[in-house]
Amino acid sequence: MRDYCIAFNSSNHKFLKSLFPFFLCTLFSVFQNLILCSSQNPALLLPLKTQVIPPESIRRSPDKLPFRHNVSLTVSLTVGTPPQNVTMVIDTGSELSWLHCNRSQNSSSSSSSTFNPAGSSSYTPIPCSSSTCTDRTRDFPIPASCDSNHLCHATLSYADASSSEGTLATDTFYIGNSGISNVVFGCMDSIFSSNNEEDSKNTGLMGMNRGSLSFVSQMGFPKFSYCISEYDFSGLLLLGDANFSWLAPLNYTPLIEMSTPLPYFDRVAYTVQLEGIKVSHKLLPIPESVFEPDHTGAGQTMVDSGTQFTFLLGPAYTALRDEFLNRTAGSFRVFEDSNFVFQGAMDLCYRVPMNQTRLPPLPSVTLVFRGAEMTVTGDRILYRVPGEIRGNDSIHCFTFGNSDLLGVEAFVIGHLHQQNVWMEFDLKKSRIGLAEIRCDLAGQKLGMGL
Repeated sequence: MRDYCIAFNSSNHKFLKSLFPFFLCTLFSVFQNLILCSSQNPALLLPLKTQVIPPESIRRSPDKLPFRHNVSLTVSLTVGTPPQNVTMVIDTGSELSWLHCNRSQNSSSSSSSTFNPAGSSSYTPIPCSSSTCTDRTRDFPIPASCDSNHLCHATLSYADASSSEGTLATDTFYIGNSGISNVVFGCMDSIFSSNNEEDSKNTGLMGMNRGSLSFVSQMGFPKFSYCISEYDFSGLLLLGDANFSWLAPLNYTPLIEMSTPLPYFDRVAYTVQLEGIKVSHKLLPIPESVFEPDHTGAGQTMVDSGTQFTFLLGPAYTALRDEFLNRTAGSFRVFEDSNFVFQGAMDLCYRVPMNQTRLPPLPSVTLVFRGAEMTVTGDRILYRVPGEIRGNDSIHCFTFGNSDLLGVEAFVIGHLHQQNVWMEFDLKKSRIGLAEIRCDLAGQKLGMGL
């Protein structure tokens, strides 16, 4: 299997999306430097597009910022025969890849916002009697069904109330100049989005979790990695093995397996064991039981590239919040406003004078996993909320939130705290490897110019 390297760029996405009123939101939506990493293949560079959404198009609440996805990693590919351009959100939290389909015979295939199955001679719908439909969809949150045409019908829903519905099918997907035939995906006719202006820029979603129908599972790659730069919100995705002499040795944490289905445990998510939290190298006195899933499966720790911030269940969040608050007393002025909870989950915010160009030193936060650690420092600890001004002060919020306030029964490790960390997902050995690295320099070493 040839290794591929895909550069991506952050835009707005599926799980914890947050578009801010009061300013022009720049959404990076088409994408990025697609580079074949094999030495036998020349580099293939695809252009980046930037799109601006005016603030008046975004609904706002007088007290709280709207709760939506914030981060997407999106690539451009071609699908079908002849190939049609598509743009897909890379989602490590989902299984089924899908495209927004326009079945009109007169539909133009030149647009990347929809896929026209009638324009592809290699497109094949999957009947509901197929073993793909009856057996390989077992990990879908909503079971596949049979439509009126006896085709395999899929319904997908997400945490922000977005959903898509359509037919399972196969077609040829192209990465660079290489075509991979018979890739199973959803050809979705019905799309409901919490933000149509944003999501209409993308054709669909590329599922990258551990399920049998995810894109990475179907491709048969034993590993994939990504590295996200903090400087320009770009990064790279590597499909295959990362045998680079300049890459520091990785520390590995095992993926948690759960053979018995439980109502609140996602068996195909990238679940790791969180064992503790440190603030400035001091381990917080949090009982181990807080980090263990309960008998329903609630309480797993998921690594999700589509989530911007990190969310912790109540007892762990409270312990971290209290310790961070104590350590910043005297250095920061707490923003006291009970009506303001950033993204509905971050209730620790500070007022910082607008003429203050640099923040005072901040305590670090380290997430301790089994066999590996992830340390968050500097600007990734506090996030300046765009457009939020009180007098002469800007508002900066703690980038760890309370899962309980969102109704999420899990710990979620977000994109922001994965910046400048090489993240390797080793599917063969069922583990995730981490190493701190300057991701912009890693991109340069791979010839991407990130």
